[in-house]
Amino acid sequence: MKASPRDQRALLDLAELDSRIRRAEAARANPPHAARVKDLLARRQTLSQELTGLLGARDDLRTEVSRIESDVAVVDARRARDTERLAATSNVKEAQGLESELASLARRKSDLEDAELEVMERLEAAEQAVAVQEELIARTNAEGAELSAAGKAAVEDATRDLEAAGRDRRAVADGIAADLVALYDKLASRNAGAGLLTRNTCGGCHMVLSGTDLGGLRRAEEDEVVMCPECGCILVRTEESGL
Repeated sequence: MKASPRDQRALLDLAELDSRIRRAEAARANPPHAARVKDLLARRQTLSQELTGLLGARDDLRTEVSRIESDVAVVDARRARDTERLAATSNVKEAQGLESELASLARRKSDLEDAELEVMERLEAAEQAVAVQEELIARTNAEGAELSAAGKAAVEDATRDLEAAGRDRRAVADGIAADLVALYDKLASRNAGAGLLTRNTCGGCHMVLSGTDLGGLRRAEEDEVVMCPECGCILVRTEESGL
C-alpha cells in the first residue's frame, strides 16, 4: 500500500487518541475507590445488623427497668397503706402482722433497688454500645459518600475526556486517506496499530529491529506503508528513525 508520509505520520496522532480513548473508557468503567466503596457498603450492612441486635438488647433493659420501677411503686403503695393501717389499729395481733409485712416489703424494696441498680448499669453500657455503633455507621456513611462523590466526579471527567478524544479522533481520521485508516483500524484490533520507528526500535512493541529488517526499511520508498516485522503494526518513519 502507498500513502503519503504526512498521512503516515498522522497515524501516530490517531494511535495516541485511541490510547487516550481506552484510558478514558477504563477510568469510566472503573472509577477510583470503587472497591473501597463496595467494602464500605458491606461494612455498613454488617454494622447495621449488629446495631439492630444492640438496640434490641438496650430496649429489653429499658423494659426491665420499667418493670422494676413498677414493682417498686407497688411496694411503696402497699407500705404506705400498711403504715396507715398500723397507725390506726389497736389490735395487737393485727399490728404484729402489719409490722411483719412492712419488714418484708422493706426487704423486697431493697432487693428491687439492688436489681434496678444492676440493670441500670447494664443499660448504661448498652446505650454506650449503641452510641459507639451509631458513630461507626455515621463515619462509614461519611467516607462512603465522600468516595462516591469522588468516583462520580472521576467518571464525569473521564466521560468528557472520552467525548473530546472521540471528536479529535474523527477530525484526524477525516484528514487521512480512507484506505490507510481502514488498514490501521484492522491492525489496531490486534496491536498498537501504528508506531514511530526511533533509533531502530518500534514504537508499537518497543522491540529493537534486526539489521536485516532495518536494511529492508531503508530500501522502502518514502510513501510505502511498511509493517513492523515483530508486532505487525504500521511503522512510521521520520527523520528520528535513523535510517
